[in-house]
Amino acid sequence: MWTRLLQLALPLLLVGTGAWAQGRSPDGEVVLDTASIPMPDGARLAVDLWRPTAAGPLPVLLEYLPYRKDEARADRYALYAYFVRRGYVVARVDIRGTGNSSGRLIPHEYSDIELTDGDAVIAWLAKQPFSTGAVGMFGISWSGFNALMMARRRPPALKAIIALHATEELYQEDVHLMDGMMHVDSWEMSQDLSNLMPGAPAYRIDAQYFADRFDQPPWFLTYKRQQRDGPFWDRASLRTDYGALATPTLLIGGWYDGYRDAVPRLLTNLRAPVKAIIGPWSHVFPHRANPGPGVEWRHEAVRWFDHWLKEAPTGVRDDPALRVFVREYHPPGPDLPTTPGFWRSEPTWPLTGLRDTALFPGVSGTLGDRPGSGRPTLRYDPGTGVEAGGPVMWFGDVTPDLAPGDRSALNFDTEPLAAPLEILGLPRAVLSVSATARQAHWLVRLSDVAPDGRVTLVASAGQNGAHRRSARSPEAIVPGVRFPLEIEMHATSWVFPAGHRLRLSVTNAQWPMIWPTPDPMTTTLFLGGDTRVVLPVVPAGYARATPAWAPIDTTPDPWPGYQWLDRGTTSGFGEVDRVERDPRTGRSRVIASSSSARRLPWGEEESSERITHETWARTPSRTSVHGEYETIVRLPDRTLRWAVDVRVRSDRTHFHYVHRRRLWNGATLVRERRWSTSIPRDHQ
Repeated sequence: MWTRLLQLALPLLLVGTGAWAQGRSPDGEVVLDTASIPMPDGARLAVDLWRPTAAGPLPVLLEYLPYRKDEARADRYALYAYFVRRGYVVARVDIRGTGNSSGRLIPHEYSDIELTDGDAVIAWLAKQPFSTGAVGMFGISWSGFNALMMARRRPPALKAIIALHATEELYQEDVHLMDGMMHVDSWEMSQDLSNLMPGAPAYRIDAQYFADRFDQPPWFLTYKRQQRDGPFWDRASLRTDYGALATPTLLIGGWYDGYRDAVPRLLTNLRAPVKAIIGPWSHVFPHRANPGPGVEWRHEAVRWFDHWLKEAPTGVRDDPALRVFVREYHPPGPDLPTTPGFWRSEPTWPLTGLRDTALFPGVSGTLGDRPGSGRPTLRYDPGTGVEAGGPVMWFGDVTPDLAPGDRSALNFDTEPLAAPLEILGLPRAVLSVSATARQAHWLVRLSDVAPDGRVTLVASAGQNGAHRRSARSPEAIVPGVRFPLEIEMHATSWVFPAGHRLRLSVTNAQWPMIWPTPDPMTTTLFLGGDTRVVLPVVPAGYARATPAWAPIDTTPDPWPGYQWLDRGTTSGFGEVDRVERDPRTGRSRVIASSSSARRLPWGEEESSERITHETWARTPSRTSVHGEYETIVRLPDRTLRWAVDVRVRSDRTHFHYVHRRRLWNGATLVRERRWSTSIPRDHQ
């Protein structure tokens, strides 16, 4: 049947839509050229080369990622043009098997194939007539990750990097597991659809396309078979050898981003020249800050690259080690346009004079400077946690009022503060606990409780109880046996105002971000000197030096031919539509969806997703998630539609995975593939 369908469909699918390659910005100052970079095995990686009208040679800045450069030109134009107008060529390269690059899809993120190709890309860029031979790497998220990974490999032409919202600790901080706990992320499911699509605008569908992309197994399976720490994660982490990274590194993080811990960790461990900026941002470029205030980080990037790639006297070596935004109180709520607070310029990390201050929970729900006593217990409710954030929430994001979610936690509050209290760093929760089941998670939150009762998240983290000694060699919990846990919360800054209370909350669920452990249970928290929260307190009156920022450049023109379309859609992802709870059956359900549409030079593209999470209070092993993803491309001569349907459910011993992907040309189903497998729960 499939052979006959292909015979019917391929004559239409092989019709091209015309090339879309070279171009010039509306002001004529920025030129876009395209090329392909040969790899030693014969594959060719597609590259966009953004350059000034005037001839070079110039240093080259590389962004290297799989997110389809041709469709992203309008989104990146303002970013790249800023660098081009200041004397750089910017190269954006599609990773092997993605976008317009040939070859088989890479098997997973930051694989040896991707990084070896990166060596060849850097060498090629350094040898071109437009290049001085000096290359820098930069980027946010994926391209920030592989800037760190490539710097560790020390290609000779790579002179400096800038990593925004990225981490060198994949096991604990990437989207596949959260603090060692099972997590099913919208990105993990939706990226598979992007990987399936051939390069635009030709969208060539042929036997090679099916072999290299459509028929390749989903990445999801690779990650979920690696539930414990070990060699798979070590390959793309720096924790075993920070000394391998000798390339000058500028780090940029955000308090509402899930990768912010990498900044203090790398500041502490790198011996290469390193500087850092942490602002009040989510997972976005800081000149488009959300929430604000933003900064013109591109100005700082030019200073960084001018020094290391042009040997220009920009003074970056004299910059403080860390420029950091300290958050002041704001009410809870995800719609935060601007974060109140102030900037610090700090010559060292950690701050000189920072002091650890311990607070101890008491049996009556107090939090004070003396150890308490007692053994409060908590009945495990696997369906709690959505009140602390949406289904795509990681340990970042601006959260709603936590007061409703705190009702299902053990909470300990200080007395109202007599004076403001500033913290900056990584709070720690040291707990003595037990559980009546062999598997349990503990999650802790540090919050600001306002006089009106609203609760704003300040810091949080979790710990897989089976990882209490080692994430590499998990051990089942012995029911009823007491043991210690130390949970380092994710990096934070905050000023608690006078009259507010500090709250420590302890719970066993953060659903649907964290996949529930399988068995009903009760946990016990043993109070006393073994249970406390330790805060990195900035001494009162600590001197404040404020950095100066260049004005944000807001003048770029859109790249011709691209336009986001308003069709009553949302541009976010995984936004919660509704939460359903049935007290009679104990079922909890969260439904989230989003969609977007845009006009491209060669046609229109629409994308949508719908995610349904479900769990059961009495049988948490029955947890499931269903992700539905679709992209439609309307071209002058045909309409193509890709759909991915992912179902993950669990029982007490396994995760069960079903994946179906389909491609239509008009009303004709051209190809369908299905994967179905079960993966043992490895202390999850």
